[in-house]
Amino acid sequence: MISRSTIDQVFETARVEEVIGDFVQLKKSGSNFKGLSPFTDERTPSFMVSPVKQIWKDFSSGKGGNVVAFLMEHEHYSYPEAIRYLAKKYQIEIEETEQTDEEKLKADKRESLFLVSEYARDYFQEHLWESQGGRAIGQTYFKERGFTEETIRFFQLGYCGESWDEFSKTALEKGYQSEFLTGTGLSIARDDKEGEQRYIDRFRGRVIFPIHSMSGRVLGFGGRILDQNKKAAKYLNSPESDIYHKSKVLYGIYYAKKSIAKEDNCFLVEGYTDVIQFYQKGIENVVASSGTALTPEQVRLVSRLTKNITVLFDGDAAGQRAALRGVDLILEQGLAVKVCTFPEGQDPDSFARAHSLQDVQEYLAENTLDFIRFKAKLLMKEAGDDPMKRAATIQDMVNSIARIPSRIQQEIYVQECAGLMRISEQVLYSSLAQLQERKGRKSAEERSAAKVTQGMEVVHQDPKAEKVDQLYQLEKKIIEILLLYGNQTEEFQDLVYREDDKGEMVLTTEAHEAKVSQKIFLDLQEDEIELSDPDFQKIYTTLIERYQATEEFNWQDLMSMEDQELLSKISAIVMDDQRYNLHDWERKDIYPKEKGRGIGQLVKETILNFRCALIQQRIENLQKTTQSSQDHHHEVLEEIMGYMQLNQLLNTQLNRVLS
Repeated sequence: MISRSTIDQVFETARVEEVIGDFVQLKKSGSNFKGLSPFTDERTPSFMVSPVKQIWKDFSSGKGGNVVAFLMEHEHYSYPEAIRYLAKKYQIEIEETEQTDEEKLKADKRESLFLVSEYARDYFQEHLWESQGGRAIGQTYFKERGFTEETIRFFQLGYCGESWDEFSKTALEKGYQSEFLTGTGLSIARDDKEGEQRYIDRFRGRVIFPIHSMSGRVLGFGGRILDQNKKAAKYLNSPESDIYHKSKVLYGIYYAKKSIAKEDNCFLVEGYTDVIQFYQKGIENVVASSGTALTPEQVRLVSRLTKNITVLFDGDAAGQRAALRGVDLILEQGLAVKVCTFPEGQDPDSFARAHSLQDVQEYLAENTLDFIRFKAKLLMKEAGDDPMKRAATIQDMVNSIARIPSRIQQEIYVQECAGLMRISEQVLYSSLAQLQERKGRKSAEERSAAKVTQGMEVVHQDPKAEKVDQLYQLEKKIIEILLLYGNQTEEFQDLVYREDDKGEMVLTTEAHEAKVSQKIFLDLQEDEIELSDPDFQKIYTTLIERYQATEEFNWQDLMSMEDQELLSKISAIVMDDQRYNLHDWERKDIYPKEKGRGIGQLVKETILNFRCALIQQRIENLQKTTQSSQDHHHEVLEEIMGYMQLNQLLNTQLNRVLS
């Protein structure tokens, strides 16, 4: 287990804006940063990062928390994985506490798979540079592809020797368990003639391309065979595992992410060498689908960084057809897509190798077409003068336009398509409408049922719903005040009964100073009140205990706790006012009220309103009792009258007049 001191050091060192900036394009917004949500598909920023508070909040999905919570949400890390990632990023040495045998047995499987993969990457790299076969075969291949030594080392390329089991034997001798070697697909279990199990190297005789996650962890490998064995696949990828899902991974995304965000465009190619050659040439915003069909998950991975994709494919017919399939999928995900194909017989790798950076950039600028022009050019060439094929081509283009979520973009492309294909816009709109009608018909019943249900919910809405929500908001406000101002000493004005000169009890104002946390605690304890929301009650108890234990307590001291659900709720409360900054209200001469003004009055009003809400809830419950039963009717009415008088008194303190 990771020691508490290491965890504390990680939280003290890590900067939330730096870590999140590796995954999300952030722009300065006052003292904070804002960007597009990495968790939802949105077009206006709702994601806020606070360097001062060291927390983040995504207003579109409701997620939020500290730097560890982001890695757990975005990269699906466990808590220890996130701590290890940050320790590695900030070069913090991890101190481990001694584990029991039981704890060792429960060691995280995913982490073990990652460790095996990282060992394999280092082994293959070492084999490429140190072994005879690596130097003679592996290095020769990479250098023939035009890769420099610096590039080979940068992309962590490697080599696995011809031996059937050299890697597996070495890994087992190093103490790596066979279940994780086979779990990653690095080794394949086989029974020999004697019935004993042995382990075969999956990537033997291949040059190796490690495949990284966006955060840089090794997920799997791609291997290219170098001999002329026609029975073996030219390229071989790691099989699916708990850490490697090829449909959710893009080769090169780890190296390209910053450049993609900076350039606001992503070049999408087909293979490993295309990525490496472009990167070496100086074009870094490039990723590959690794020879597999493009998936929605891969497109969404890019959409976290940019909304613009340029698809680069080979100049042959097969490459262009592959481009069309990918284009429709990208459109469906709401991204802008352009296409560039290379001359016949060339691909991005060979073209970049044969030309200078300036030549490549000029070619891309001159030959990149938006998807509608590319599709029209390609399909009309195939259709020729055949009217039936021409009609089919137009329908194919309408099918693509129908995939675009934005109606405005659809209209622009319809106009462009009409001009290119010399056909009236009305015909295209009609065809588009028919397509959308057929598409919508399938789910019409479900939508209709949902509307009926929604309508019924509105008609039969519980009249208490608003009051329950009011109670929730007041409890949330109490937590917010405790988090932000719990240690502050403020002056409070309370109304209390005092005996006057005539011996009568009258209401008078009494001023006193107290800490905000102490004032709230004493007021709620006086009425024996507990918060109705269990998470709020848990946070409240934790805060009061911390404030009573130490005068130096700050809410940010909670940010290293492991309960991510509570952390998310705390972050949501602390960052709630930042939603106003997302919309630049000040430019519109609208100034939201700043926090920190009149804290004593804020505390008083919040507690009084909270008491009023609880009293009103109690009155309503008692009224229901009188309607359902005549038992003790008189006593219940007296109790109701007592609560109403108390409610009147509290509202007087709030300067409200009740009828």
